[in-house]
Amino acid sequence: LAQGKEGRMNGKRASRIIDEIFDNLAGRGHEMYGGEAVTQLQHALQCATMARRAGSTASLVTAALLHDYGHLVVDDGAGDDGAAEQGIDMLHEEVAAAHLARWFGPAVTEPIRMHVAAKRYLCATKPDYFADLSPASVASLKVQGGPYSDSEAAGFIAAPFARDAVRLRVWDDLAKDTAARTPSLDDFRIDADTALSESPA
Repeated sequence: LAQGKEGRMNGKRASRIIDEIFDNLAGRGHEMYGGEAVTQLQHALQCATMARRAGSTASLVTAALLHDYGHLVVDDGAGDDGAAEQGIDMLHEEVAAAHLARWFGPAVTEPIRMHVAAKRYLCATKPDYFADLSPASVASLKVQGGPYSDSEAAGFIAAPFARDAVRLRVWDDLAKDTAARTPSLDDFRIDADTALSESPA
């Protein structure tokens, strides 16, 4: 990481930031992922593994790992899907993006912020997509606004980082396999370190 008068963080501070994020993910990762059969950590690792296998940048791999970090920043009880049953949208994507934007640039935070909107986009543009959603994702979709209209979908996909958000959304939907094997959380530190080093000051 660059250092000096420009105010960019030094290596020691960057290491502490990653430690804090990873410690939180490891410490609370045993909690179940909403109404799914996997834990928060299992889901995060599966999503990041798929991103890496797809040859994604370090920033997108990091976004995949941390896309649901908003659940861990605030205590939202049973998660979005538990809240969804009560008609409440916890806006976990906005919480995560705002929290992580203190350190990471938009290549990480924008796919995170847009991954819920990407579900609405895919429901509007891919006829078979909705049928493959898990019951928990269907429940959360209702409080997230439902499928986009044609004009909303066109506006979404034209935005910067929208296509990365769609890729992230697809991995998100698939990362619910109770038998999946992934690298350890620490194995993704290299991606987070790289993403942090490439972020604007």
